[in-house]
Amino acid sequence: MRFKSEFLRQTTLVLAIWLGFSALQPGIVSAGEIRRIVHPDGRVEFTNLSSGQSGQRLSGSGSVETVYKYRRPDGTLSFTDQRPLHIRDVEVLRFDCYACRVGSTVDWHKTPLNNDAYKSDIASAAKQYGVNPALVRAVIHAESAFNPQARSSKGAMGLMQLMPATAQDLEVKNALDPRENIYGGVRYLSALLERYKGDVKLATAAYNAGPGAVAKYAGIPPYSETRAYVERVGILLSRYAALTP
Repeated sequence: MRFKSEFLRQTTLVLAIWLGFSALQPGIVSAGEIRRIVHPDGRVEFTNLSSGQSGQRLSGSGSVETVYKYRRPDGTLSFTDQRPLHIRDVEVLRFDCYACRVGSTVDWHKTPLNNDAYKSDIASAAKQYGVNPALVRAVIHAESAFNPQARSSKGAMGLMQLMPATAQDLEVKNALDPRENIYGGVRYLSALLERYKGDVKLATAAYNAGPGAVAKYAGIPPYSETRAYVERVGILLSRYAALTP
């Protein structure tokens, strides 16, 4: 989840699994028809369109850490790292922690905030588990950029990117359900804050790298991804807190 090379390996794995499955499904293209396209601006697309057709794809802006699967209006199946515009049935195959990319060019002091999405669920979960709602919003922003369907290469899911085992421990039945995910994630965050005596930096480091890594290094692990994550969550926390009446 940390590096672009991992993205390429995992994307290849996803496609390999899908292509093996698709050979058994009527109406789905065969493995030989899928091509990987790297566009001049760096966009990556997986598609079964011919080279002449590929330039006609319908897409918007996005991140190379996400792969979307969708059918074009003519019925052809495409994979792309750009969220398609004007197409409803889009499946997110892979998503990585939004604030974990070490080389991110996002200005975390200026990037637009989202203080409205899931307001009721965030407020009620934060109150129930005694967590600052600004921190909850900062973690959601950092983890998934408020994408409730986000899925990571390691299996983390939803707004607060809960791993399956963690979700099970938190009694979250559907990690892609926004309300369930928020309550589970806030409950976990609350437990981490209690464990680290309210130290937000250690709690968020553990949220990203795991409590084991924090214990091993007796502090924030020396992972570039985790250090970037902790710093960016801190920035987002300060900014969201400033919006709280």
